[in-house]
Amino acid sequence: MNDILLEIKDLHAKAGEKEILRGINLTIRKGEIHAVMGPNGAGKSTLSAVLTGKPSYEVTSGSVTFMGRDLLGLKPEERAWAGLFLSFQYPVEIPGVSITNFMKTAINSRRKAQGLEPMKAGDFLKLMKEKMALVQMKPEFARREVNVGFSGGEKKRNEIFQMAMLDPSLAILDETDSGLDVDALRIVADGVNSLHTPEKSAIVITHYQKLLEYVRPDIVHVLKEGRIVRTGGREIVEMIEKDGFEQF
Repeated sequence: MNDILLEIKDLHAKAGEKEILRGINLTIRKGEIHAVMGPNGAGKSTLSAVLTGKPSYEVTSGSVTFMGRDLLGLKPEERAWAGLFLSFQYPVEIPGVSITNFMKTAINSRRKAQGLEPMKAGDFLKLMKEKMALVQMKPEFARREVNVGFSGGEKKRNEIFQMAMLDPSLAILDETDSGLDVDALRIVADGVNSLHTPEKSAIVITHYQKLLEYVRPDIVHVLKEGRIVRTGGREIVEMIEKDGFEQF
């Protein structure tokens, strides 16, 4: 049985005329948590943007297979329906749209793509209550507009709540730890860990080792100048903490 969830081969991508990814090779199997670390400008967020189909980036060569499908041939929404999720570094505000309506639309759009009927209202509200408790979101947040007036920590918590609701096969956390205090960081990490199963995988993109004290990666990659220059285990996090990225 093939347990490969995502396979990236010699991926090159650019923004405008600037090449950012210069030959990424990465294989993620079911149940694995991968950490991608690197300095500013290494290409970490570009990698997440390319995987989720952000149109401002152009793939110039290489391939990406997700659950046996050509990921690069899918539209962004099709990638989400297939089970890919991105937690943004800077979550956007959506005035006029409540969290409840936002999530109902997202879930039912995916169900429609899968040939399923819309989720029953009672089942949806039960699921929402359960997942909000998971990330310690107060029930009244369900009525609030998406991220409007939220603190940095509340926005990140809302991202993990959305991930919990959608239950993706592969979650990409793009610097979810950015700007979080220790308490918020722990809540986000607890949410990520509770959603991890032998069938679900995650890519945790971060500058820092703090998040990786709570979300324990199976494999750590160092990304520099658009290439993965080192792959290993937890010892890489400790090396970075001690001597920075210059050693690679």
